[in-house]
Amino acid sequence: MARRIIRKLSASCEMLPSSLFIIGVTGKEDRPTSGGGYADIYRASYGDQTVALKYMRPVQCMPSSDLRRIHLKFCREALVWKGLRHPYILPFLGVEGNDFPLSLCLVSPWMEHGTVLNHLKEYGYTNVDRFLYEIAQGLQYLHFRGIVHGDLRGANILINEDWSVCLADFGLSIFSDATSSMATNRGGSSYWMAPELLDPDRLGLEFARTPASDVYAFGCVCFELYTGRPPFSSLPEPGAMMKVINGERETMPLDYPAMSDILWRHISAYWAQKPTIRPATHIV
Repeated sequence: MARRIIRKLSASCEMLPSSLFIIGVTGKEDRPTSGGGYADIYRASYGDQTVALKYMRPVQCMPSSDLRRIHLKFCREALVWKGLRHPYILPFLGVEGNDFPLSLCLVSPWMEHGTVLNHLKEYGYTNVDRFLYEIAQGLQYLHFRGIVHGDLRGANILINEDWSVCLADFGLSIFSDATSSMATNRGGSSYWMAPELLDPDRLGLEFARTPASDVYAFGCVCFELYTGRPPFSSLPEPGAMMKVINGERETMPLDYPAMSDILWRHISAYWAQKPTIRPATHIV
């Protein structure tokens, strides 16, 4: 109850509580180690641990109304993330406000082993089914807490020091959804998007990321972890989007590693055209 009250107050005041900010981040590297459409990642230190600083870049020429929506949603998402505790969810340490005082910077533990995709390429596919199970468990936890990931894909799934997965970047789809130019600035994530997100008008729906769209994305992640690529990646994004909108799906991969018929049947269910008939995560 207290946490919900704090979230509402923070959103209404467009401010984060002081308890969410951390002090003592040092040694930030001058150049980002990686970057995407909305963020750059810097390595730094916090106490005795290496941390990742995710600096959310302001989008050029963004209207002030969009900036305000992003800020309001960021306040909510940061508070929600801070309260999550699960072995397959990337921990959130807090917000760092000194190195990037004019923007938003999220701090989380540095995952030395990188993404699940890099791990599979380097060490092979022995653990691919275990990783998929752990991803499903993390996603189920988020949905149980009323949280939609919104951007589930291999690049946002990390490997922790125990060689298990950590879901990262959930909720950060707000940085695309809150912009009026969202439809043209997805940063490649369309390959994992459900048909109702690509063309909501065709299904008579409003654009909204939901647990059902997460389940569709999980099906894409299953395909991605086995093949090293998302569905229809051989096509430009517009072509891949049209196939999904029209109800077409990838065929079962036949290359090594061999995917079981049971898993493929599950993936086909996750890819159902209508979101209402996809299985819920507690069934996944």
